[in-house]
Amino acid sequence: MQALSLATLAFILYIAAASWQGLVLARRVSPQPMLVRGLGILGLLCHLPLAIGLFGHGAPVLPGLSTSVIVISAMLVLVLLVVSLFKPVLNAAVGIFPLAGLALLLAIGLPSPERTNGLTPGIALHALSALLAFATLAIAAAQAVLLGLQNRALRHHHIRGIVQALPPLTTMERVLFELIWAGVALLTLSILSGFLFLDSMFAQHLAHKTILSLAAWVIFSVLLYSHHRLGWRGMRAVRWTLGGCAVLLLAYFGSKFVLEVVLGRG
Repeated sequence: MQALSLATLAFILYIAAASWQGLVLARRVSPQPMLVRGLGILGLLCHLPLAIGLFGHGAPVLPGLSTSVIVISAMLVLVLLVVSLFKPVLNAAVGIFPLAGLALLLAIGLPSPERTNGLTPGIALHALSALLAFATLAIAAAQAVLLGLQNRALRHHHIRGIVQALPPLTTMERVLFELIWAGVALLTLSILSGFLFLDSMFAQHLAHKTILSLAAWVIFSVLLYSHHRLGWRGMRAVRWTLGGCAVLLLAYFGSKFVLEVVLGRG
């Protein structure tokens, strides 16, 4: 009951923060980044005890779906709040905060496989870099959606509303590729540390995650190379970013959802 209460409160706070920022994008209210961050931090303070509690009796080498959802959604909010202090990405909270809150609420009711001890420093490096990679690239995906909306509005000569609320198009694109560079670097560290410290990255229970993570790495790397050498930008960059993030989402959650929810296996 306490977990459900914390999750509900976190959800409400995330929705409140996202709603205000959404009104900012609609140019209905003035920007209040401290308010949005403050509500996000309060939501995260309700969220974190649930994430930390999952590791209280031994961290799982391969966490279940509920553990993954709760921990990754907390990391996503944390990374967004930190990055927003240095880069204009707070508008991404409109999508990310509600998703994090909803994911948290849903994860409370999901089955949680038995925990097993075995989180060595090497595996901890792999897990942390994987979490940070996913969070960074998910923020890049949210940034890509906003960039796509901005591109479409400008193409149709709509210069009011969201176009006026967002930073200039060149700034949006620059921040997008900075996020992708950081995400790919973290994903590279995650993959390399996995090959170094896990027994086998192509073992039956890890093969799907490894193959899809490598596929996502290739997609993002092709995008970065083509942006640098061929000048890819605009809607092409948006589509490749969303495609890479979709593959990464399948890598992190796809098989867990099928095994634990659809097939009911712990």
